[in-house]
Amino acid sequence: MAEMRFDGKVAVITGAGGGLGRCHALLLASKGASVVVNDLGGSVDGSGEGSVSPAQLVVDEIKAAGGDAVADANSVSTEKGGAAIIKTAMDKFGRVDILINNAGILRDKSFAKLTFDMLNLVIDVHLHGTINTCKAAWDIMKKQQYGRIVNTTSAAGLFGNFGQTNYAAAKMGIVGVSKVLGIEGVKNNVMVNILAPGAKTRMTEDILGPMADKMSPEQVSPIVAYLAHEDCSVTGEIFSAGAGRTAKIFVGAAQGYFNEAVTLEDIRDNFGKICDETGYAVPKNAMEEIGMVMPMMK
Repeated sequence: MAEMRFDGKVAVITGAGGGLGRCHALLLASKGASVVVNDLGGSVDGSGEGSVSPAQLVVDEIKAAGGDAVADANSVSTEKGGAAIIKTAMDKFGRVDILINNAGILRDKSFAKLTFDMLNLVIDVHLHGTINTCKAAWDIMKKQQYGRIVNTTSAAGLFGNFGQTNYAAAKMGIVGVSKVLGIEGVKNNVMVNILAPGAKTRMTEDILGPMADKMSPEQVSPIVAYLAHEDCSVTGEIFSAGAGRTAKIFVGAAQGYFNEAVTLEDIRDNFGKICDETGYAVPKNAMEEIGMVMPMMK
């Protein structure tokens, strides 16, 4: 079978100075993509002055292997920073075909101990960071009638995890943003999908415990590269990847209970039916979910 290549394509990857982002960058570069390796160079919790060094080290790896890349140390957390990251790609390579939003930080606390500073910074980096870079690249991709965006969510947002209120809120927000962009971008051949990765990185090694050694970031990058490829025609979908397993994740809606004159007691008496997942549907957008009631109406 033919090798999947990215020759002539330009990829911007945030948080690519290590961990998952580095692996994404190395894989795409090995397949011919020119890469903007973005990394602020701060600590896991977002503190520190930041440095271009982590990004430059990955650029050096790519160039040593015969690829082409440029380092960028702008922060995704501001509108100005997001625009500057995309400008780096335009200045160096003249286009942006792929955007992989991977940058992130952790400031985990139980909700009782969570401060608004912890909440706001995590949301700024994850949710606002994703929006900032997407906004800067959006018109470019629409104008060239081509784009592939992969945004990073988390199982913590999709399913919940103790002590990660701020992180989960940001990560589930990214799902909502990406779902809408997937709908809005398809007419311009801009496909937007969502990754929920599981891998041992400096952010997760203390969380994953004994499982960490079985979960390398290299196992996640192939699905990212596929979603970033011109052959990928899906949009607005969520994929889980970790430890060698890759799977689609979806939001389903039960058939439910219908009664136009529904009462409180009806809900009590039919709660089992309301929660019955038998014959569930997977709506593609909000209107499809609302439309599920139409066949039930007289």
